Amino acid sequence: MTEPNRINFLDLIAPSFHSVHRDIGESAHTHYALCGGRGSCKSSFVSLEIIRGIMADKNANGCAIRKIGKNLRESVFEQLIWAIEKLGAADLWDSRVSIPELVYRPTGQRIIFRGADDPRKFKSVTMSSGYMKFIWYEEADEFAGIEETDMINQSLMRGGGSFFVFYTYNPPRSAASWINTEFAKPRKDRLVHRSDYRDVPREWLGEAFLAEAEYLKSSDPRRYANEYLGEITGTGAEVFTNVKLQPINAGQVQKFDRIYRGIDWGFGADPFVYIAVASEGRKLYIFEEFWKHGARFDEVVAGINKFGVKQSVITADSAEPRSNDELRSRGLNIRPAKKGQGSVEYGIRRLCDLDAIVIDPLRCPNAAREFTGYKLVSDGNGGFRSGYPDRDNHTIDAVRYALEEHYARKTVGHLDRKYLGI
Repeated sequence: MTEPNRINFLDLIAPSFHSVHRDIGESAHTHYALCGGRGSCKSSFVSLEIIRGIMADKNANGCAIRKIGKNLRESVFEQLIWAIEKLGAADLWDSRVSIPELVYRPTGQRIIFRGADDPRKFKSVTMSSGYMKFIWYEEADEFAGIEETDMINQSLMRGGGSFFVFYTYNPPRSAASWINTEFAKPRKDRLVHRSDYRDVPREWLGEAFLAEAEYLKSSDPRRYANEYLGEITGTGAEVFTNVKLQPINAGQVQKFDRIYRGIDWGFGADPFVYIAVASEGRKLYIFEEFWKHGARFDEVVAGINKFGVKQSVITADSAEPRSNDELRSRGLNIRPAKKGQGSVEYGIRRLCDLDAIVIDPLRCPNAAREFTGYKLVSDGNGGFRSGYPDRDNHTIDAVRYALEEHYARKTVGHLDRKYLGI
């Protein structure tokens, strides 16, 4: 056996993960979202880090998790055995296939394997010694949402010092997928890392793998971009393919030359929505949102005034003139939207034509969800129905109303004037 401490760990991991390895060594983050395409070596990296970390800390244990338990043995279990062998430590570990479980013989530290069919089952997981320092969610996109992994983390992250939680996954095609939107949100204790096979030594992958990648690249570039490069390519049904989820800080907001504000009224099951946007060149920034079901007028005014709107013009859905009057009587400067025949199609096409719609997912979570999730309706024959669906579009409508004045001030053609009602 080759002694583990004589192996250069960096020689075992792809170069793209060297910075992540240093970050872990410094305990700089707790959560590591590692996304990438096929052959990116993200799972290999995590398995090596866990085995190395357990052998270096006598109090550390690990838990490897898949959404479906029956997938554990052929994936994470075999991957961790591979890591043990790569580190030259095969005679230091016992593998119990029937349980399944891996045991570090010198100390009795364990790596357990669990399916997350029911996240509540993790409440009963305990370690006889040490604590669950390493948690690994393989194929994390299989989970229904971040709530499931949060529930498991709350059960496992007890009684220790530093924790390392890994989420490895290939990004789903749709930008509206929960894992794509969740890991687009900034969080101080989380590092998001993207990788693909192009950063991996050629000999690690083999010529057959590379030939398959090149074939798909030429035959189906969109599928290649998603499966091999780990890009969010969309499903083809998305209306807005130009959405970017990223933070918009207060400094940026202060520099916006002009801010536009809109309101979409909602009653019953529909929410009231206020939104604020700024247009800079061919980019739109969405950075203020007030969203509430069953909101009373005083609540609406208080929710809007917290943004410091003062006497700024707010363009509101004209279908509710009495509601608009109520807001005026409470001091808001409400302008009714002109709307008009074809205004929905026109407004959406203008938004689609932008280079980017930048949405801060923390400031505007509902706008982020609706814009990324807004899709054409299938016609059942491989195509899509004409027109845009009138559902899950409350923030989209509010943005359209907000920008009416902006578009009306531009040089417009005959059709533009018709749509804008000018």
